[in-house]
Amino acid sequence: MKPLHQWQAQKGWKLFQLDVKSAFLNGVLDEEVYVEQPEGFELKNAGHKVYKLRKALYGLKQAPRAWYSEIDAYLSMCKFKRSISEATLYTRSDNKGGLIIVSIYVDDIVYTGNSEMMLIEFQRERMQRYEMSDLGLLHHFLGMGILQTDQRVFIHQSKYAKSLLVKFGLEDFKPVSITLPTSERLKKMDGSELADEGLYGKIVGSLLYLTATRPDLMYAASLLTRFMTNPTKKHMGVARRVLRYVQGTLNYGIEYVKDNYAILIGFCDANWAGSEDDSISTSGYAFSFGSGAFSWASVKQNTVALSTAEAEYVSASEATTQAIWLRFVLDDFGEMQTEATPLFCDNMSAISMAKNPVFHQRTRHINKRYHIIREALQEGVVDMKFCRSEEQLADIFTKALPKVRFNQLRLKLGVKLIDNEENEEIEELGNFLVLVLAV
Repeated sequence: MKPLHQWQAQKGWKLFQLDVKSAFLNGVLDEEVYVEQPEGFELKNAGHKVYKLRKALYGLKQAPRAWYSEIDAYLSMCKFKRSISEATLYTRSDNKGGLIIVSIYVDDIVYTGNSEMMLIEFQRERMQRYEMSDLGLLHHFLGMGILQTDQRVFIHQSKYAKSLLVKFGLEDFKPVSITLPTSERLKKMDGSELADEGLYGKIVGSLLYLTATRPDLMYAASLLTRFMTNPTKKHMGVARRVLRYVQGTLNYGIEYVKDNYAILIGFCDANWAGSEDDSISTSGYAFSFGSGAFSWASVKQNTVALSTAEAEYVSASEATTQAIWLRFVLDDFGEMQTEATPLFCDNMSAISMAKNPVFHQRTRHINKRYHIIREALQEGVVDMKFCRSEEQLADIFTKALPKVRFNQLRLKLGVKLIDNEENEEIEELGNFLVLVLAV
């Protein structure tokens, strides 16, 4: 969804939403499925028989697949083209330059386009085919609040964040200004007592969901996932600290601003031997399309790197695979980029290793799959460029940073505080939609 938000903001298009009522009941089963006769609805003199289902039921494991097959067949019949790189993304264009983009998540359909006539026609046809609720402009989606204007799009999860603080009893605790202190080095065996594994897992899982709109939480949440088995009280204390940071940044989200000139840009970085337990490095990357970041990651690498340059090389390769996918998605949107995607790295040795085969001896032991970056460079898909460490946005995804540096990178990623008036407006709209759906 985030690539769609970024693209829509750049074009100044509006996002609309349809909600399918009883979506799974529309799915026609392609295989034979039988159920026992429900209690109170048994047929007389046929107690030994079962029902054969023609359509899916809620709770049936085939239900989601049957629904997606149904909606896919219908959209294909309506001359929509399904994306090869994103299975739930559909596009349709006409000979007048009109374009409509549709994204499906179970029973929620989000769509946008540059032709008002095509948008109205899409809404009318879908509501005639299926029983749907027209929710108008997209305001809430999967726990995210969306504010749309002609010049920008702002997405956040402030309501979900507030519910987490209440759920874990931290709503009255004093907030902190950064997620992790720079002096904090976590490891599996730290000498402290074991904590509640179930509670720890719930906190970390909730933080991971918050990273959908909060890249500033990405590194902390990713770090905490390494201790899901037998977490200690020190790990639990750090997890609670991250929630206290969330408390102080409840109304933060990502802002995407319309820009006349926008291209896909990436940043990649690595923290060599960042893990205290096995000396494995941490990779991080971020991509933007003119304003705020819309794709980011912080992951532990699979193998031990022998040098900083090697760790950066592996990180750049991982970012390259993401850049290739994002270019495919942009192509689906009708925005094919012929020029190479700039990928900024702050390590000249890693750039030389990727561009110059002379360094084969230094890279021949690296897993072959990471050499995809060399092929991408030769084909003009990406272009590795040097940037100073002070300008490296992905630094926030690889290690704990001081307050000033952390705040600078958070702002550059597009994470900002929403205006109070706008936040109140979004909450009122959200409460109204909840009441409407409940009725």
